[in-house]
Amino acid sequence: MAERAFPNPFADYDKSLAAGYFDPSGRLTPEFSQHVNNKIKELLQQMERGLKSADPRDCTCYTGWAGIALLYFHLHEVYGDPYYLQMAQEYIKKSLSCLTKRSITFLCGDAGPLAVAAVVYHKLHNDKQAEDCIARLLQLPKLDPRTPDEMLYGRMGYLSALLFVNKHFGEEKISPNHIQQVCEAVIASGENLAQKRNFTAKSPLMYEWYQEYYVGAAHGLAGIYYYLLQPGLGVSQAKLHNMVKPSVDYICQLKFVSGNYPPCIGDNRDLLVHWCHGAPGVIYMLLQAYKVGSNS
Repeated sequence: MAERAFPNPFADYDKSLAAGYFDPSGRLTPEFSQHVNNKIKELLQQMERGLKSADPRDCTCYTGWAGIALLYFHLHEVYGDPYYLQMAQEYIKKSLSCLTKRSITFLCGDAGPLAVAAVVYHKLHNDKQAEDCIARLLQLPKLDPRTPDEMLYGRMGYLSALLFVNKHFGEEKISPNHIQQVCEAVIASGENLAQKRNFTAKSPLMYEWYQEYYVGAAHGLAGIYYYLLQPGLGVSQAKLHNMVKPSVDYICQLKFVSGNYPPCIGDNRDLLVHWCHGAPGVIYMLLQAYKVGSNS
């Protein structure tokens, strides 16, 4: 594993050392907060220089213009500076000019740019353009039977875009019926595959990507279950208890002694420790499962 990783030169967390950066209430000290703010501005300048050689046709949130727009939108949410919202608008316009017309997801497809654009235009009080983006988002072919279920390129990635819109509009801008229609298609797909491949006794739901049962967040089970556990999808308590929870429990049984998780079911190599494959992506699912479990 050492050959596949960058060495971490930093010491583990030490509460005594952290005291210089946080006040008694746990908030950043003014001095350290100013240091962080200065560093953010420095890194933004560095990023802007690098973007001069960026792929002009990459519209996505994952690696393209919509991701830069999303960054500036987040900075506006944190700092309230209208400059950041204007920068978000500038970059989302670039993204909308080169949509893929292929993938439907938030990270790698057209749903992400359309969702980010809708929210940015909403914040700018440009309601007509916001509504246009939402209409285009709803028209994407999310129920095509050839569409996968995973997050990076599939239906879960589309659902994440819908949840993003509703979160930042502060209302059910996307109707619950529309969300539930897609969600039910994902659950039915997982139930059918589990039955077809004889997984039902161990896991009521199962999903595959290119003939592999991926475990992680990007293409696999952890990413799908994380979103099925979101309150905004409206999955019934019966399905959460009888289908999603046992499927999450099955993933927990796959954990290596190291604490990591395999990239695929049946792959016993403890190699990948990042968001796409391995424990870092599974953590999100586990936290959401804990929230749902503790609430019930």
